[in-house]
Amino acid sequence: MRENTRPVMIATWVGIIVNSILAIIKGIGGFLAGSRALLADALHSASDIVGSIVILFGVKIAAKPPDKEHPYGHGKAENIASIIVALLLVIVGVEISISSAKVFFGERPVAPSKIAIVILVISLVIKELLFHYKYYLGKKYSSSALIAEAWHHRSDSLSSLAALIGIIAAIIGEVYEITYLIYGDAVAGILVSIIVIKVGYDLAKDSSLIMMEKVLDKSEITAYKQTVSEIDGILRIDEILARTHGSYVVIDIKVSVNPELTVKQGHDIAKNVKQYLMDNYKEIADVFVHVNPFLED
Repeated sequence: MRENTRPVMIATWVGIIVNSILAIIKGIGGFLAGSRALLADALHSASDIVGSIVILFGVKIAAKPPDKEHPYGHGKAENIASIIVALLLVIVGVEISISSAKVFFGERPVAPSKIAIVILVISLVIKELLFHYKYYLGKKYSSSALIAEAWHHRSDSLSSLAALIGIIAAIIGEVYEITYLIYGDAVAGILVSIIVIKVGYDLAKDSSLIMMEKVLDKSEITAYKQTVSEIDGILRIDEILARTHGSYVVIDIKVSVNPELTVKQGHDIAKNVKQYLMDNYKEIADVFVHVNPFLED
């Protein structure tokens, strides 16, 4: 089990417990307050629970060591989990949008009660705290799945904010008999759906690029190249390709050495390249080194 697995799983369990409580409170509150925006937000929180469970499985699989069928390890299980969470967000967003849009084609809506405001303020604060907590751990342990889950929480806090504004507008509209403001709750539901869909799309896009073997750009591998260039016997770095596998990095590198060296000497230099990189950068899980004879051209 990789060193980042335990804190990532603990953070995910925290999310599951908190989201379960919030989903129940929002669901009951939305029903009693008569708020479509709050019910939509409850559905969003419920999708967070499913997403967290998917993340748990992804992290557990990603922690497995390399085997014969998976010589590069199982790290991309985290990215697969991220894509599933992203698709879940898009589906939930579409459902929220359809449900909220129906209000404009029915009877004049009734403004929600003020209890909905209290629930949403509490939810917004808790969700924002969860975002910062999980985003920090995701960056610290290079967990794409946990970062995806953090953004899921951020989308939930933004949706709570949109719902809060919509509910306040609806209450004001009813008190002062401003007809168009009464639809604020339904409009907020639609805004929530747009936020959720956008976050889901961005997460799916980022994880898909990794699944398609997108390599790190030049700025991200500069330190790796500098480390290799300082190793005795390396005359030139011909090519270096680094790609992420979930929370870790795998590198393919071609280096040129003195063509007069023996096979064993060239092999020893290749071993040094691998060892130096893995010793200096904890995110690197494996390095594949190809040795070329140095030629001026």
